Amino acid sequence: MLKLSVLDQSVSVAGRDPAMAIQATLELAVRCEALGYHRFWVSEHHSHPTIVGSAPEILMAAVAARTRRIRIGSAGVMLPHYSALKVAEQFRVLEALAPGRIDLGVGRAPGSDGRTAQVLNPDLRASERFPVQVQELQAWVNGQDLPAGHPGHGIWACPAGPSSPDLWMLGSSDYGAQLAAHLGLPYAFAWFITEGQGAPEALQLYRQLYRPSALHPEPQAVLCVWALAADTSEQAWYQFESRARWRIDRNIGRLGPLLPPGLAQRDYSPAEQQHLEKLRARALVGSGPEVAQKLRDLAQTYGVDELVLITWASEPEVQRRSYEILAREFALT
Repeated sequence: MLKLSVLDQSVSVAGRDPAMAIQATLELAVRCEALGYHRFWVSEHHSHPTIVGSAPEILMAAVAARTRRIRIGSAGVMLPHYSALKVAEQFRVLEALAPGRIDLGVGRAPGSDGRTAQVLNPDLRASERFPVQVQELQAWVNGQDLPAGHPGHGIWACPAGPSSPDLWMLGSSDYGAQLAAHLGLPYAFAWFITEGQGAPEALQLYRQLYRPSALHPEPQAVLCVWALAADTSEQAWYQFESRARWRIDRNIGRLGPLLPPGLAQRDYSPAEQQHLEKLRARALVGSGPEVAQKLRDLAQTYGVDELVLITWASEPEVQRRSYEILAREFALT
């Protein structure tokens, strides 16, 4: 059976206090657990006028306090900003709060612009250490000592416990796929960032190069996709206008809170109109049965047994309704 999970990015909406996006994420997590979704992931962005979730580890703790079954994770922690030991400690604490339910997804991208990334970590070459950081993190979250001669030898991430966070590699290119394969880690491809571009190559490399690990003897890949379902196809495509406007504006460096669909239309240039038509052609949008079939086809094409769904909407009710419809279509409960 195809598993469905959720990635919520705490999106700010025009005319509302941005802090409301954090509260909406918590409410959505509770609802998605009740609907039968497998995981609930949150993201990390900095100095971003649209995506305001800047501290996934704190948000995860709040989600853990409100849920009992659903797995909780980061998609992801932007590791070059931080000490691997500190991240390991944070997620060991989360594991103690919600044993057996914590996913630690890490990425190399800044989750911000270059200036913000430099303020977070003045070391301009921090991303070059990413593979080493991941290996350090892998040891510390699993309660393993680092080799003799390493500065971290004999240092432990506390608290120890009978279970460990499940480490995931996130990516939207070949780089993350190859590193995940080399380290024997599960891999999540950010389809929603590239609209699928590069996915066949990344997944093929991941599976071909995969080196079995003790915790993950077989490769495990998921796709993170943007999807929106409504009671009718017409309603879904109307709500899609908010996302479409944001994507077109982003291409010209114009970012801001998500606009309601009624305010999202504007005159597009011929080049923008062409891009919009391509966006619509690939979009996982429509009625429940329509989106469910698109999701099944996508999973079958890429040989994955889990999809992580991202849904933006200017009204929380529209977002929740989309997840409710797809939970029904896939009989999650």
